[in-house]
Amino acid sequence: MSADFFIRIFGMAVFSIVGVYVGNGLSVYNPDQQLFYTITFTLVGALLGLILTPYVTTRPIRALRAMLGRLAAETLVSALIGLSIGLLTAALLAFPLSLLPSPVGKIMPLVGVVLFGYFGVAVFTTRQADIANILGGFTSRREEGTGGGGSSTNRTILLDTSVIIDGRVADIAKTGFLPGTLLIPRFVLNELQYIADSPDSLRRQRGRRGMEVLAELQKASAVVVRISDVDVEGVREVDDKLVILARQMKCPILTNDFNLNRIAELQGVLILNINELANAVKSIVLPGELMSVNVIQEGKEVNQGVGYMEDGTMVVIENGNKYLNKEITVTVTKVLQTAAGRMIFARPEGKE
Repeated sequence: MSADFFIRIFGMAVFSIVGVYVGNGLSVYNPDQQLFYTITFTLVGALLGLILTPYVTTRPIRALRAMLGRLAAETLVSALIGLSIGLLTAALLAFPLSLLPSPVGKIMPLVGVVLFGYFGVAVFTTRQADIANILGGFTSRREEGTGGGGSSTNRTILLDTSVIIDGRVADIAKTGFLPGTLLIPRFVLNELQYIADSPDSLRRQRGRRGMEVLAELQKASAVVVRISDVDVEGVREVDDKLVILARQMKCPILTNDFNLNRIAELQGVLILNINELANAVKSIVLPGELMSVNVIQEGKEVNQGVGYMEDGTMVVIENGNKYLNKEITVTVTKVLQTAAGRMIFARPEGKE
């Protein structure tokens, strides 16, 4: 049973007792109707308690938890520090303010608590970035003094559903290029399971592929994989939950989702994009260099041939259609970087 049910029962009991006292009090004006007043106000109190209790107890608490869940951890810490300093200042000034003539001396200590508390929270939250840097500097120096291994080996990396389905993360993790802990929230795992149970055969295959990749990651000894029940209340979309969680935990998100990449960058969340990594590690060639390419198909233009390097980079060969299914030596003429990746234009060696 939910907490709302017990709260409603408790509220119904409390309001019923209040109704009994109210009914008995009103029956003084009409003693002959005492039983009627008592029963009526008891039933009204029970009904009000049953309906209104959650709106003054559990509902506000849930709204507050949802609001705090959307705030970054550095904001909460800064607000707490500011509130503490504001209340301490108000406490130090309470005695001098109480010596003022009445009634000002009785009111000003309470006013000071409210004002200094508010200004403390406001000032410290506006400088939360500086406070986070100061606390981060203290933490770094403490780790250096105790011989800590640094933050890179202890950091947490959130995994998106798309990057698990993609599968390349398992190969990257085995190489040791992902230091730290790979954290998979429960809501990401639930989305992956939903895709694996989809009636669409293609989506079902993608989901099952993601499950296999996840099992492979858990077996890999070069990386620590942890599945957590951490969640973000008040948010339904998985991408939004990941961004908020990354802000709270101050950790990057590993993904290859372009939309998530843009949304996270706009909110100041660090993104580790596998597609960008793949483009960055591709071989670099310069115009005039010689290379061997196997021509596997004709190009879109007349007389063109197309081959691929070992890293998947497309090589468009001028007059290459004559060498289909042959490995030839070509001279690089131009390198073009596009949104889809890098393209290399070349011609057969010795051909001008």
